[in-house]
This record gives sequence, C-alpha cells and structure tokens, in this order.
Amino acid sequence: MKPILSFLKVALPLAFGAFLIWYVFKDLTEQEKNELYTSFASANYFWIFLSVFFGVLSHMSRAIRWKYTIQPLGKTPGFWNSFFTVMIGYVANLALPRLGEVTRPGLLGKYEGLPFNKLFGTIVAERVADLVILGSIMAGIVLVEFDMLKELLFGYMEQGSGNISIEKILILAGIALVGMGALFFLMLSKSNNPIFRKIRELLRGIFEGVVSIAKMENKGYFLMHTAFIWIMYIGMFWVCFFCLDETSSVPLAGVVASFVMGSLAIVFVQGGLGVFPLAIMNTLLLYGVSKSGALALGWILWTSQTLMIIVLGVASIPLLRFVNRNKKIESTTSN
Repeated sequence: MKPILSFLKVALPLAFGAFLIWYVFKDLTEQEKNELYTSFASANYFWIFLSVFFGVLSHMSRAIRWKYTIQPLGKTPGFWNSFFTVMIGYVANLALPRLGEVTRPGLLGKYEGLPFNKLFGTIVAERVADLVILGSIMAGIVLVEFDMLKELLFGYMEQGSGNISIEKILILAGIALVGMGALFFLMLSKSNNPIFRKIRELLRGIFEGVVSIAKMENKGYFLMHTAFIWIMYIGMFWVCFFCLDETSSVPLAGVVASFVMGSLAIVFVQGGLGVFPLAIMNTLLLYGVSKSGALALGWILWTSQTLMIIVLGVASIPLLRFVNRNKKIESTTSN
C-alpha cells in the first residue's frame, strides 16, 4: 500500500500538470498556435540568458546565506558544498515535492559532519525568512492591484460556492484546522508512541536551528543575502519580459503580480509543470497581453529556469563528490 501511495504522490500532480497543458492547448485557435510558435522563434534570447544568470546568482547567494545559519551550530561549511547541495535539493524537488528539504541537510551533514535534524532546522529558519518576504510582496501587490487580482483569485471560488458565502467556508475551515491542530499537539506532548517521540526529537532539532538565527554573528549579511535573493527572483522575471515585444511594456506591478501567481502555482505541482505557464498567462491577460503572447512568456520563463535547475542540479551530484574526494565521510544521524 505504501509504495502505491508514494507513486500516487508523484504521479497525480504530474498527471494534473499534463492535463492542464492539454486543456490550454486544445482551446487555442490555429492563429493563436501560430502566434505562439512565432513568439518562441522571435524571442530575444539575450534577455532569457540574463534571466538565467540572475537565477544562478540567487542560488549562489542562497548557498552563502545558508552558511550563516549553520555557523552557530559550531561549523562553517565550504561554499561549494553548500552550493552543490542547494542545487541537488532543487532538482530533487522536481522529482518529488519537498524531497529537496530532506536531501539538502542529508548531503551536507554527510560531507561536513553535522547532524541532520539541526541542519533541517536551519532550512526551516530560511523558509520562515523567505515566507515573510513572499508574504510582504503578496500583501503589497494585492493592495496595489486588488481590483485586478480579485477577479483572478476569487472568481472561481464565487462560482463554485453557490449560495454558501466564502466567509462561512473560511470560518468553518479555520475552526476545523484549529481543532485538529490542538488535538495533534495534545497527542504529541503526551503520547509515548515511538513515532511521536521521533517527532518531538525532530522538533527539538528544528527549534535549535531556528534559534541559530538569533545567535547569528552576521545577522546583517543574512538579511542582505535574503534581500538580494528576492531581488534576483523578481529581476529574473522582469528581464525576461523584454524577450517578447508584446510583454516588454507590461508595468512592474504586472511583473510582480505574475511572479506572485507563478510562485503560488509551483506549490500545486512539482516544478510547476503546466500550472506555472497557465498562472502567468491568466495574470498577463488582465494586463492586456494576448493569450498566445502571455502563454509563450509563461513557457519561456518555466523552461529556462527549469533547464537551469536540471543542468546545475545534475552536474552538482558528481561535482559534490569530486570536491570531497579526499574527505573522510562521517555518520551524522543525530546529536
């Protein structure tokens, strides 16, 4: 049963992504298909390569930032070990959602002699910082472009909710989540079940990792790299808009709105297959871009960034072994 569930976790999101690709392309007219192919052929690839370059810079900065969260644990990993494990983590996420969050600390702990649970905690600390930035960007774009985005975000909910108000649905969902959360934490704190004991041990390690930010000697550098990472994320989106004449005049608010919707789309399917280009297309339609032009940009953005992750991630596997060829591998499952 477990292998079947593991298979479905991978297969169902990918099947959903493939369905979306078919669903979008089946409704394109011959003229729109021709315009789509023309957009790919006429794209200015200078801007696409510049977008990829910004993406690489963001990943390098992420590798450096990770070192600052690890320092309070008593050891500073080498840059290449940090960078290669970050890229392997990204390519692992393409295979299975959130697999990269396990792969990163596992590989770095193996080569740097650091415990997995504490390294995992530093990744959680990173995610907290990133979520604050993404949440701030989302709040800002919603305030600036609320009239535009409410049609995209809430239109389908209003259609599907019938006579039941969205407010009631959200209140009931909130009550259910609070109740389930309270029950879970009660069981977690009281139960002697081996599974719950392991969860408590993992949470203690995560807590130490999160606290490592407070103990960080170079908080300024951590915050600087956090800002730089997100500037590069938006920058790689923005410059790619110039690769097509039709999208080169989209305002910055439209670029950021597309970035937000694309970031959310990746949550639903590993790598954003099918969902990401569709989210970009639906957002840009609100800014007057044609369906074919918006879809073309969505696929250009998705393809360029995904290929960059695959190439660097796959190359990082032998390179990680090469840079550690003379290092004695330590076992690091706890502590």
